[in-house]
Amino acid sequence: MTTDYEGSAPAGRVLSSGSTASQQAGMFPHGHLGHLSAHQEEALERFKVVLQEKGLWRPGPPASHDDQTLLRYLRARRWVVDDALGQFKDTEEWRAANNIDTLYRTIELEAYEQSRRLYPQWTGRRDRRGIPLYVFEIRTLDSKTIANYEKQGANSTFSQAKTDGKTPPGLLRLFALYENLTRFNQPFCTQLTDRDHADVPVTMSTNIVDISGVGLKQFWNLKGHMQAASQLATAHYPETLDRIFIIGAPIFFSTVWGWVKRWFDPITVSKIFVLAPHEVKPTLEAFIDPKNIPKKYGGELDYSFGQLGIPDPAWEGVIRWEKGHNSFPSGPLLWEDVPGEERLACVRLGAENGKTQREVICTLPKTWGLTEKSSDESTATESSATTSTNTAATTINDVSEGTQTSEDTLDDSTQTDGAAEAIEKLKIDEKAETKTTEVTPMTAATAAA
Repeated sequence: MTTDYEGSAPAGRVLSSGSTASQQAGMFPHGHLGHLSAHQEEALERFKVVLQEKGLWRPGPPASHDDQTLLRYLRARRWVVDDALGQFKDTEEWRAANNIDTLYRTIELEAYEQSRRLYPQWTGRRDRRGIPLYVFEIRTLDSKTIANYEKQGANSTFSQAKTDGKTPPGLLRLFALYENLTRFNQPFCTQLTDRDHADVPVTMSTNIVDISGVGLKQFWNLKGHMQAASQLATAHYPETLDRIFIIGAPIFFSTVWGWVKRWFDPITVSKIFVLAPHEVKPTLEAFIDPKNIPKKYGGELDYSFGQLGIPDPAWEGVIRWEKGHNSFPSGPLLWEDVPGEERLACVRLGAENGKTQREVICTLPKTWGLTEKSSDESTATESSATTSTNTAATTINDVSEGTQTSEDTLDDSTQTDGAAEAIEKLKIDEKAETKTTEVTPMTAATAAA
């Protein structure tokens, strides 16, 4: 790289209003790196041994898959090593068969942007715990749009990737977005130290799903597409969800919910909350600072669905923008070590008219180790089922299987009666998270639109 990588110090740590309560609860970040029980530590070590014996993991350095990635599979399978092995193996074979790394690195920027504008979008902000916040407006997915999207995708992957022919080709572009979230967004949020539990890599996402204005017919027409996409994400990007808040539910949504909840593990279902109109503002404010909540949902952020993420003032003094950039662009982004410095560079890849691109967007101080594979290494690895899922880290915005045990409540000094009531409804009993019986998460299953 020819860019000057002169840097600055990381931001200071800022406590969220829920920090005291969450620490007293002793739950978050239970089951995450650095906060494992003896049983969980043992499971992780046994998992590594089995994966290495099967040729699915290399210890490195650098390791082919970092610990926080392996832990996602263990949490998803309730720490049963053999079950986690099966899911991990299936994912590695799927990634290799569909050249997922090549797809991400060589996707046409126009095709990437088309996908980005249809699906959950990062607002550029985080919740009170430093977890990235996404918004998804379902009404943009009408039957005509989806039919056109799938038809175009069936004719081309819009990249140099080859596919196995088994995964619906119309959906493959969607997984470039998942890769962006695991290889760019989650590692980025991990590097930022202005959050509770800054010693724990960020491996989750918080989501606002707006279903206002969506009729029963549109839900029905989307059923097949959303089911296929959700099940693939659940299978291959496990344990990446912390909360989904559903807003604007019409009175018939209880019928729709009957279909949707069958696609997911009961514990995943327990992370989805349908909010009545009077619950939206206090609930969101309990988890997200008002300055980071879009105005449409009662906050202060001037954000509209479709636009790129709005840079956070908290990044000032942390991010050094390059080549005239002042925000993150659309396209496949990933982080690479800056040679000779304790900094990371954000690089945009992708292609325009078949010609691959490479552009440094910014750099920031390195607070977590990270080594991104070169494209040659990725191509070589991808030719076998032992391809690395990713070396960057951690999560993706999807509804996945798991036993996440996070909880956040408001400090007594900031808690309103409305927020208190909302949080009581959102509490997940830690014992209930280990059950296999179905959990009904809806706080207002038949809320009026």
